[in-house]
Amino acid sequence: MRIAIPRETHPGECRVPVTPEVAKKLVRLGAELIVESGMGSGAGYSDEEYTEAGASVSSDRNGLISNADMLLRLRKPTLEEIGQMKRGCIHVSYLDPFNEHGLVNAFKDAGITSISMEMIPRTTRSQKMDALSSQANLAGYVAVIEAAAALPRIFPMMMTPAGTLKPANVFVIGAGVAGLQAIATAKRLGAKVTAFDTRPVTAEQVRSLGAKFLEIDLGETGETAGGYAQELTPEQVEKQRQAQKELIAKSDVVITTAQVFGRKPPVLVTKDMVEGMQPGSVIVDMAAETGGNVEGSVPNETVTIGGVTVIGKGNLAGEVARDASQMYSANLFNLVEDCWDKEQNKFVINFDHDIQPGCIITHDGAITNETIKNIVEGGA
Repeated sequence: MRIAIPRETHPGECRVPVTPEVAKKLVRLGAELIVESGMGSGAGYSDEEYTEAGASVSSDRNGLISNADMLLRLRKPTLEEIGQMKRGCIHVSYLDPFNEHGLVNAFKDAGITSISMEMIPRTTRSQKMDALSSQANLAGYVAVIEAAAALPRIFPMMMTPAGTLKPANVFVIGAGVAGLQAIATAKRLGAKVTAFDTRPVTAEQVRSLGAKFLEIDLGETGETAGGYAQELTPEQVEKQRQAQKELIAKSDVVITTAQVFGRKPPVLVTKDMVEGMQPGSVIVDMAAETGGNVEGSVPNETVTIGGVTVIGKGNLAGEVARDASQMYSANLFNLVEDCWDKEQNKFVINFDHDIQPGCIITHDGAITNETIKNIVEGGA
């Protein structure tokens, strides 16, 4: 089976989908592996390292895409690239299928089997393939580092002959994978950390990291079967805002991580709340790219609102591209290995598999994921 790895072309993207170490593992599985020249340069990997791993290196991007039996990538393809793929090709990457209806239909019409890394089921067995979690983990770390760099004071308490410096107050909204890592990182840097999540079950995890959990009675809340926070009612969102308002005003750093899978994230920090913070304070809106938790945040930009620095930088995991590539590459390999038939020497599509039906979006000229099918065909 010919597996191809094109170079990522998205502006500013330095992560790579497959490292030389994983390339070697794919070759050992029995795959014929071809990578585009310069594919690994963003994370510091040379073409020679891929050659030594047993892969072929090609500078013919169009040929690489059109002759592949399987494409392993990070970012979604262009419509033009889908048109170059041969019918029956398997394409694996982030796809954003809830919003990219044109892309989903293009895959369907071209007869491509498309697998969305966002849609890997959140089960115990699939944890090793869960790219959303692996990248969110790193993003949570980077968010704190970005905040620390922008804050005009230090995080830890410091006792000196010139006086005592109080620890910075950090408030993390959302205690999922990214939020928990942000809490842990801020604590390591010596900050005083408080966190909140709509899922009461996360309170114990927050406290185990040495942070305080903000108690807000929102009524009935919880999480989906996939482990995501359930969407709040407008009344619950407003109640959360009001309960957090005083704490936000006293915080030196606020990090928002709240996202609802497949939907626009809730606005939890309004403009008046931002303006209520002390000048020099910092907010990192980790949801800025998908709509934002903070009113006034701008995707991929840092803005100042009433003296408060609001960071809306996207692709935070990409700031540590080497480690992010290593983790994403491992996620990809674990998926491929789990579905690899050693006798046929190829990746086998099997809708009786316990993971594939959830993450396969299109196959054999049809949209096979029922959730995405209803949204795309229903125009929702």
